[in-house]
Amino acid sequence: MTEFLLGASAFVLLTVAVGLICILRGPDDVDRMMSVQLFGTAGIAALLLLGAAIGAAAVVDLALILAVLAAFAALAFVKAGSRPGAAHTEPEDRA
Repeated sequence: MTEFLLGASAFVLLTVAVGLICILRGPDDVDRMMSVQLFGTAGIAALLLLGAAIGAAAVVDLALILAVLAAFAALAFVKAGSRPGAAHTEPEDRA
């Protein structure tokens, strides 16, 4: 069972590598933020799988702390984008 958990953790980390490409080449800030969220989610999953594989409770606690920080990062991104001074303009309808 340990080999399966370690293999699943390696697969999750592979998805993080794909997300890194999206962060570097993302066409938009929102796409980049979604890739950062992928990092957070995949990091949590990898830590939980590793914690279960090696039987370390401290690793599970670290994953839970990372989950809380990822939620706050998403909230901060949304809050910063919805400020009155943010560069959010509606496209004009030119006929």
